This record gives sequence, C-alpha cells and structure tokens, in this order.
Amino acid sequence: MLRAKAVKFHENGTSTRDKLLSNTDLVGGLATIPVVDITVNALNRNATVRGIMEKAGIHKDAIVPTYDSKTMRKRVAPLARNLSPEPANGTTGKVALFTTCYGNYNSPELGEDFFHVFQKNGIHIEVVGKERCCGMPKMELGDLDSVRRAKEENIPQLLAMVEQGFDLIAPVPSCVLMFKQELPLLFPDDPDVAKVRDAFYDPFEYLMLRHKAGKLNTDFTQPLGDISYHVACHLRVQNIGLKTAELLRLVPDTNVAPEQRCSGHDGTYAVKVETHDKAVKIGRPVAKKVKQANADHFASDCPMAASHIAKLADVDKPIHPMTLLRKAYGL
Repeated sequence: MLRAKAVKFHENGTSTRDKLLSNTDLVGGLATIPVVDITVNALNRNATVRGIMEKAGIHKDAIVPTYDSKTMRKRVAPLARNLSPEPANGTTGKVALFTTCYGNYNSPELGEDFFHVFQKNGIHIEVVGKERCCGMPKMELGDLDSVRRAKEENIPQLLAMVEQGFDLIAPVPSCVLMFKQELPLLFPDDPDVAKVRDAFYDPFEYLMLRHKAGKLNTDFTQPLGDISYHVACHLRVQNIGLKTAELLRLVPDTNVAPEQRCSGHDGTYAVKVETHDKAVKIGRPVAKKVKQANADHFASDCPMAASHIAKLADVDKPIHPMTLLRKAYGL
C-alpha cells in the first residue's frame, strides 16, 4: 500500500490542502504564535469560517485541534529536576520525551502530566533537544522524500540522547510507532535508526517494565472509578499488550474496559470532506459502546482518536491515560 501511495505521489503530487494538513511543523509553529493561537481557535469554531474551510476540503463537522501559544516545551521547562537514574529491567531510568507536533502545539498540558508522573517514579525526564515532525503524516501521503528529510533531522538528535544514556518516549502512539517500526522498515540499513528504535518505548510500556522490577510507585491516593478506554490502532500494532490498561488497573477501586476497534480517525482521514462520513461510520461502534458504558472517564492514548470518538458518543472531553495516572497519584 505504501509503495502504491509513493508512486501516486511521485506521478501526481498532492493537493494544497493535503500539503498543509501534513505540514504540522509549519502550521503548528504559525498557529501557536501568541494572540494568533486565540484567533485561529476562534475561527475554527466559527460556522461561517468552517463553511469556507469545507469548500477547501476540510469537513465542517470534523474535529480540528486547538492551538496553544504556551507549548509543551514552554510548560515543562520550569518542571525540570535532576534525578539520579536507577536502571531496572532493561530501562535506564532516564528518559527523553519527544514531544511530537500534536503534543507540543495542541495538547501541551500533557507534558506536565508526563513530568509529574515520571518524576514521582524517580525517573529523570527531559525533552529532546530539538525535533521536527516524525514524518508519519508525510508517509501517509506517500511523500517519502519528506520522510527522509524528517529522519535526517530527528535521528541525530535522538541518537545523541541515547548515547547520553537516555531511553526515549513520546505521548502519541503514532510517533512511537514511526520510530519503533516504520522508519526501521524504510531504512533497514541505517544503524542509527536501529539504535533509536531499540531505545524507544511506549510510555506505559516503560512504566510497566519498571513495575516488574519493583520500581513503580504504587502509592495511589485517588481511585479512578470506571474507565472506558479506547486502544489506539497505532498502539495495538506495537504488539506490547494493553500496558496502559494494566497500569491503570493497579489503582485501587478502578475498573478499565478496553475497546480495541478502530476509531476511524486515522490522522487526517476524519478531517477531509471526501472521507469524513466514512470515518464517522467506522467510529460509531466504538462511540456506541463508550456512550453505553457511561463510565466516569473516557480515555485513549491517541488524543485525535479520543476527540473523534467523544464527539460521536456525545460524552465529556476525553482524557489521556497519563492525566488519569497523575490524578491517581494526587499530583
């Protein structure tokens, strides 16, 4: 399928809309300029503007992300603490957070949750010195030249952290998958890509590895009740099991009901005029179960899939599992 996409992109190029949707660094960088972020968010909520956007190929009913000038990198800077790393079960106890475009620009508060939770567990955490989009949106278009350029910027930065003894994590499953699986498949002869792959973990996978070594802080102070939990597709294909659900079940008086069907979001699939209705159809079975569950919380590791399902299910704003874990610690 990727080969077919690459041939199509090479022969026909792509639309201006798709170029913009996949250029998350450019759009995020511009939309998070102070005051500009407020304006962009207001326009994205305006019915007239959404009607104009639909003519440009963005469905008027699709969820579009909000932008925040106080990015994740800005938010976590004051939280930095020097902790003495303690290796356990193959982990170094020292992690570098690849913030991701969505995390940095659209869900910046999530970085605070990561820092508080990892520091609560004695894990030294920093953000990667410099980064750009992982390349997943460009890969979905078949734009492999852009994927290569992203790789050539990101891998040296990540490798430098690995050589300093850091393990690697990211808050969005798609980005973790990109470094753990997609780039190694695209560049099988690149030893640096392999080193980064071997150091990359899903964040809950990381915490559960340390739990098996007795290094997870289980002094939870707040029960979480019933959680309806959507397992993101890009998390399932990592074949690591349901580590997020396993960890949340360690919290007393907490029940987690996983749902492993596709949300239908798939990056920009739910946003485009020509595929939005299909995305809604795919996501409705999941949304129906979430609504019927009427749980205390609806959570997913993928913020984009979570927002799509929450809208279809007409439930309160979804919550990231790391935010729930921070809540369980009473932080």
